[in-house]
Amino acid sequence: MTKLTVRDLRRRWKPHKTRLQDHQPDHPTNIRFHRCCSWLDQSQSLMEATQLDQALINQWIAFNALYGQWDPDRNDPRGDRECWKRFCEVVLNLDQSEVISATLQEHKQLVMTLLEDEYLSNFYWKEPSLKRARQSKKSMFDARTWYLEQRWVMILERCLERVYLLRCQLVHGAATYGGKLNRTSLKRCVMLLDCLLPAMLHVFADHGADRDWGLLCYPPLKPARS
Repeated sequence: MTKLTVRDLRRRWKPHKTRLQDHQPDHPTNIRFHRCCSWLDQSQSLMEATQLDQALINQWIAFNALYGQWDPDRNDPRGDRECWKRFCEVVLNLDQSEVISATLQEHKQLVMTLLEDEYLSNFYWKEPSLKRARQSKKSMFDARTWYLEQRWVMILERCLERVYLLRCQLVHGAATYGGKLNRTSLKRCVMLLDCLLPAMLHVFADHGADRDWGLLCYPPLKPARS
């Protein structure tokens, strides 16, 4: 299937944007979509310049713009994993045209290589060893069954868990900028998000405009007057 560009996605969103603005000038759903597209657009420019470290960080920021939730009880953002896993369930349930599942099917080989990569496995890093490296590939073998059973939530979550591990390594200074050791893993993660994020935005634009996506983190505010 044809991947939509950021420009395509913005055009698709425009009727919703206008309608939601009429209802509420700073509508949180509009802000989520706008924030996501701004970072996704930048990530694609970085990919073209082969700046993969920054591309992955920008891709995850784009994703975070969609799934991020504010916790009013703690007065702080909710945990990442809790939010993106819930988002994945919701967006897949909304995906009446099966855009995301078609993307996962089209890029099945990429999914499999991601799930086979021990360096993207939390299990492996808890006690790095040859034995753990072999055991960490279990998800790849399980994924064959998941594909047959069309367990798209499971496939999506397992892939994103591996991307998230590399994202955390980069953001928390646990990897060298431009380091040679993680180039293959990094390229796989960037390629996957470059396919998945437009698919998610496609579903968001077609079926998610009127859904309550939860409290927005750090909404834009006008400067306080003294």
